[in-house]
Amino acid sequence: MKLATRINSFLPVSNNAIKEVFKHFKKLGLGYVDLNYPEHVKGWEAKEMKALLADNHLRLNGLALRFRDRFINGELGNADPQIANEAMQLCKDAVDYCRQAGGKVITIWLGFDGFDYSFQINYQKVWQQLTAAYQAIADYAPDLQVSIEYKPFQPRAYAFIDSMGVTGMMLNDVNRENVGVTLDYCHMLMKHENPAFAADIFGSRKKLYGIHLNDGYGLNDDGLMVGTSTPFKTLELLYYLKKHDFDGVIYFDTFPVIENASKECEQNIQMIEHFERLIDKMGLEYIQSVIDKNDAVAASQLMLEFFKGN
Repeated sequence: MKLATRINSFLPVSNNAIKEVFKHFKKLGLGYVDLNYPEHVKGWEAKEMKALLADNHLRLNGLALRFRDRFINGELGNADPQIANEAMQLCKDAVDYCRQAGGKVITIWLGFDGFDYSFQINYQKVWQQLTAAYQAIADYAPDLQVSIEYKPFQPRAYAFIDSMGVTGMMLNDVNRENVGVTLDYCHMLMKHENPAFAADIFGSRKKLYGIHLNDGYGLNDDGLMVGTSTPFKTLELLYYLKKHDFDGVIYFDTFPVIENASKECEQNIQMIEHFERLIDKMGLEYIQSVIDKNDAVAASQLMLEFFKGN
């Protein structure tokens, strides 16, 4: 498995220095890094970042866009054309940096493209504006994967790109080979989606470009350690990643506040590796045979077998 973890979890214990964070990652045995753009790359030219990663036996998976300040009323879908153009330029700058630093994925989460009140936005206009924006970014980066990350709410009361269904409709309208989706486990729980459902649908279409793995209780973006509150849902998700030969990076999007960041990451690694062994031991064909029965008791028996480690 290709694994990465959240840089912001390590910054407070690393003198807020990326260089020190990467040393932690090297010790943990992680192989990949996702950088937030532009906050994590300030002061680092792309070639310098690539060399720094190599020095720590790490590779850049990609960049995740972070929109701040001027974008709080919308990013690519902002009603102000100037601000929307600034958001577009930020995406293109991220593409340039990602390419030069050796990454392959641009992840776009539009946290502020949404609404808080009825009668606040023109839905059709924003839809068309976002469609055109994604198309423009995809055409600017034909050699990279452009990945849409969705979330139902937070910081807006309603996010515009809020679910697997809306994201799938957007992928259809954008109609670009290099545009896909990043699934965030907690975001899906917040939407009352089953993560495995989305992984199966997008994975079968080769549109699954990223996985942000964590856990939670569905009411918030909890960012708990992997497999701690919904272990069977996590197992089912990992089954479908294997079934569809997912070759992307699994990113631990967990938020240690009280916990030690390194120990928390080690626990995530142990948990996901244990789950992978359980799936391999059970076998993809056997698991599929249980699924094909469409039988709740058989599914419960399978979960018991997972518990026993049979």
